[in-house]
Amino acid sequence: MTNVFVRFVQRWLPRPFTFAIILSVVVFVLGMAVCNKTAMEMVDYWGKGFFGLFPFTMQMILIVVTGHALASAPFVQNILGVLASVPRGPKSAVFFVGLVSCIVSYVNWGFGLVIGALVAKEVAIKKRGLNIHYPLLIAVVYGGNVLRGPSSAIPLSIATPGHFLENICGIIPVSETLFSTWNMIITVVLIFTIPWLCMLLCPDNDSEFPPIELDNSIIEEELGKKESAKSVRIRNLDSIAKKLDNSVILMFLVVLAGFCYLYNFFALQKSFNLNLNTINFAFMILGLLAHGSPARYAAAVNEGVKSVGGIILQFPFYAGMMGMMRDAGLTQVLSSWFVSISSAKTLPLFTFWSAGLVNIFIPSGGGQWAVQGPIMMEAAKSLGADGAKVAMALCWGDSWTNQIQPFWALTILAIAGLGVRDIMGYCLSIALWVGIFVSLAFLIL
Repeated sequence: MTNVFVRFVQRWLPRPFTFAIILSVVVFVLGMAVCNKTAMEMVDYWGKGFFGLFPFTMQMILIVVTGHALASAPFVQNILGVLASVPRGPKSAVFFVGLVSCIVSYVNWGFGLVIGALVAKEVAIKKRGLNIHYPLLIAVVYGGNVLRGPSSAIPLSIATPGHFLENICGIIPVSETLFSTWNMIITVVLIFTIPWLCMLLCPDNDSEFPPIELDNSIIEEELGKKESAKSVRIRNLDSIAKKLDNSVILMFLVVLAGFCYLYNFFALQKSFNLNLNTINFAFMILGLLAHGSPARYAAAVNEGVKSVGGIILQFPFYAGMMGMMRDAGLTQVLSSWFVSISSAKTLPLFTFWSAGLVNIFIPSGGGQWAVQGPIMMEAAKSLGADGAKVAMALCWGDSWTNQIQPFWALTILAIAGLGVRDIMGYCLSIALWVGIFVSLAFLIL
């Protein structure tokens, strides 16, 4: 079955930017056909939404760049090397990388994207010659993005007094959503079964798609980055400028200020809140500390910047798509249709399915909740359904179809040096398993 998916993806799936343009055209046409909007209205919605993800785009750029810079430091390379020595063969490598990615992604999805990709690349380098299928290794890292844990925006939002849907659903504590028995069962099962599934997908040498190890060019590029970072430390500090560039004192002052801020930030939090800004800030401070001087860290950042072109180009197009979906009313039409065929028992299931469908066009949990949340939570109230389950169903649906949507994969692919066609066939198998299991869970649990 997975071979069928891989053949289909390699033949039919265009590049991510082309895919984003095709999805934009689909939404544009649907807005006119379903919501009776004119072409000029849809163009207006697209143009207004185009700029809506600029802050988020910068956050994702920094996630990749600061993650790259931190990973290239010798101390971090030693840690990654220790982790990479754990697996002994191709299957154990896939399972180990997948388990690490799932656990870290559960704690924080942004952290998981970077750490998982870095561990996968290091395993592929250290274990070269063992026929480890590198695209599958990166696919299982992306599979961890399905997990939704303490950093999930939707359950945290409805647990906060004063949230915008409080008059509909009230305050729903995380004990009824994230940490409810039924949700923890779903989470634990997926943490172990996603790596296990991908382990079963490891190809043999005589299979239709034999193992593809990490390309030599990527290994040479990684070695070049490390050597470039080392060469920045200037031995002959014969000028004040060179001394400042390599000043340990300047580095120490920035790092000290950074750690003081992070301590105050977490000390004042009523609950653990690791957001993208905090991760980027921590990555930058730790990277500067690990490299030991402003000059070496700047060189490492310059190397990391080379891999973020896809994010810069494509995220504004998805923002424009979100604007069309929201302002034309397509999300409301789709959500209302699912509500019309639901009962109190089936509403969480249909919410999961509808959220998965909407996520293909609005791959942002916060943006999707703002548009779809009011409809689903109002339906839960009128039907007498469990509001906590409905909210988490939307949360799981938002993460489920990430596996068939290259929006979030761009971060991992930028680090891994692969294309979307390399991993998406395996991601389709992950999406199929997650869709079946979570659907049954919402009906049974």
